[in-house]
Amino acid sequence: MWVLASLGRRWTTRILVLPGAPLVRRGPYRLMAHPNYAIVVGEIAVLPIAFGLYGYALVFSLLNAAILAIRIKAETDALARFAGRHEA
Repeated sequence: MWVLASLGRRWTTRILVLPGAPLVRRGPYRLMAHPNYAIVVGEIAVLPIAFGLYGYALVFSLLNAAILAIRIKAETDALARFAGRHEA
């Protein structure tokens, strides 16, 4: 809830860069760049472990890590492209 409250109306599943909007640097975003993804990593690992399904926890955590790596790179690239257009 802290992550969602910090992002407010800016929370979305899509990768959007809002022109003129500063990066969110409050709440958990002052501590890490992607706190929502840290929560998702924990959820994907903990739920199967709670039922003793360690193999599932490992497999789905590895798959999730691969997807998150692609997602975080796409977000970083989008922010870099936007910053590059507005610094010149």
